[in-house]
Amino acid sequence: MTKRSDIEIEDYIRDKALIMLNGESKNMGDAIGIQFTKLHRTEMIAEMPVNENTVQPFGILHGGASVALAETLASVGAWLNLSDESKTAVGLEINANHVKAVRKGQKVIGIAKPIHRGAQTQVWETRIETESGKLVCISRCTLAIIQSKK
Repeated sequence: MTKRSDIEIEDYIRDKALIMLNGESKNMGDAIGIQFTKLHRTEMIAEMPVNENTVQPFGILHGGASVALAETLASVGAWLNLSDESKTAVGLEINANHVKAVRKGQKVIGIAKPIHRGAQTQVWETRIETESGKLVCISRCTLAIIQSKK
């Protein structure tokens, strides 16, 4: 994922966020080009290109790529909200409504906000928009807070 210095990071979570961003292991976010632009406990923003890695055979954004962006934002956002380092957040359920097609060559922006931040579950809503702010997808993700296996 993002290895950039121009990301807006909330001071309270800066150290934790930088550990994640500077990690050595590759993940799905790297494969589909997700780039974080804002990391806050109350709002996460990332961009994703609509390219050969994220389109379906007809040249428009694949719904699965939108869901991957939404779950990435929700999972990382939930994890950044955890103060107990022995815990992590994992996807329990996600839904998405795809309302607008986006053609190859553009990019989309995901904006995720927490709806519920509890000790055992969190619920995040993600809006995926075009660069001009038109709604592409709306998603809700429920995450389980579990003991980390590190």
